[in-house]
Amino acid sequence: MPGRRVLITGVGSYLGTLLAARLERDPEVESVVGLDTRRPKAHLGRTELHDADIRDPAIGPLIERAAPDTVVHNKIVRQPGPGMSPRAMHDINVIGSLQLLAACERAPTVRTIVIRGSAGIYGSEPQAPQFLGEEMTRLFPLRTRFQRDIAEIENYFETFSRRRPQVTCTMLRYQPAIGPSLDTQITRYLSQAACPTYLGFDPRIQLVHEDDALEALLAAIKRPVRGAVNVAGRGTIGLGRMIRLAGRPLLPIAGPLFAPVTEAARRLGLSAYSDDFRRLLRYGRAVDIRRLEDEVGHRPRFSTAAAVEDWVARAREEKMRRAA
Repeated sequence: MPGRRVLITGVGSYLGTLLAARLERDPEVESVVGLDTRRPKAHLGRTELHDADIRDPAIGPLIERAAPDTVVHNKIVRQPGPGMSPRAMHDINVIGSLQLLAACERAPTVRTIVIRGSAGIYGSEPQAPQFLGEEMTRLFPLRTRFQRDIAEIENYFETFSRRRPQVTCTMLRYQPAIGPSLDTQITRYLSQAACPTYLGFDPRIQLVHEDDALEALLAAIKRPVRGAVNVAGRGTIGLGRMIRLAGRPLLPIAGPLFAPVTEAARRLGLSAYSDDFRRLLRYGRAVDIRRLEDEVGHRPRFSTAAAVEDWVARAREEKMRRAA
């Protein structure tokens, strides 16, 4: 019986490279194909690599030739990197996803699509329930450009899934990731000399450890389910406690001054905060992960608090190593 054939977009990212490496070692996986304009973060032994931009219609024939049964969409940009405009981010996220779906439409071998999406679709709201279920995306307005992009992407995949019922589309809604190997908004925030907070607010934050982020993807590939699945560590942590664990002082700022102060700090070379991240620092967000555990079969090894503690411990070890 032939093995699985998996195609990964965004294979040049840290998580994409790790995913390809794990699939290479899986005896049930016959072939791994990676698409990206970046080189992988580490050597990959048997992954077939293609320098390809998912916004380019030329990915269609490429995917047809690869004949995957599973496509992992790992190319959704959460924040513009250096030199990337918000427009370019939108094009990668929305136009790229459209081109990928058009290519999958023409590839008769595709049976599963797993998307590394974002829990950012729920937003961060003061009236939000304690834990958001997958059915709660329409409780509040879409307030940011990234939220609207994610909603558009989800709508495209839902439409595709209805039109192609033989293909199982799993939308993994990831909470922000933390881990010693990651460079994300949350790790940059906790690495600053002081952490700005909204005066009078101490929201609940929920994160996912980088190891669990990878394991959730692998679990969804092996046991895909239709529709959205929240991905996060169990429980939450107060923002103030998280900052204190990181050994950083809190810098409370009155709400109306938060955006101007942090924008001035960005111009001085400090971390930039997206609109979504600012709202997260004010109101927090937590999601229900029962579907991840019960249906996909992944039980996170790290709670949110344990993920932060692991990041802090590893960061201290690295600092001591460099000082030695």
